[in-house]
Amino acid sequence: MAGTPAMFTVLLTEGAEQDLEALHDYICEFDCVANANHVLDALMDVVLSLSRFPQRGSYPKELVALGIKEYRQTFFKPYRVIYRVTGSQVLVYLIADGRRDMQSVLARRLLGA
Repeated sequence: MAGTPAMFTVLLTEGAEQDLEALHDYICEFDCVANANHVLDALMDVVLSLSRFPQRGSYPKELVALGIKEYRQTFFKPYRVIYRVTGSQVLVYLIADGRRDMQSVLARRLLGA
């Protein structure tokens, strides 16, 4: 069908899967299960939406400052989903609360620092 965007395969790294588990566990412990489930569902909606329009995300400012423009981000505020588009795949590397020290989180996870 003309005008239909290509579908991309969205994959979560082991680290991104662990991020989701940790966020869910944290919200369950300090809030309630219903809110934890809501956040998890919303984040998964954001992740799955990348299959249609992955290029819509912005570049993380912490990486742009280092001259790195191969990763993008999208949000379910305050959470940030950091990913990379490679061919017809979208690889999600990090799902984190954007109120954290993102410079350190990104350096550890993406740059191996």
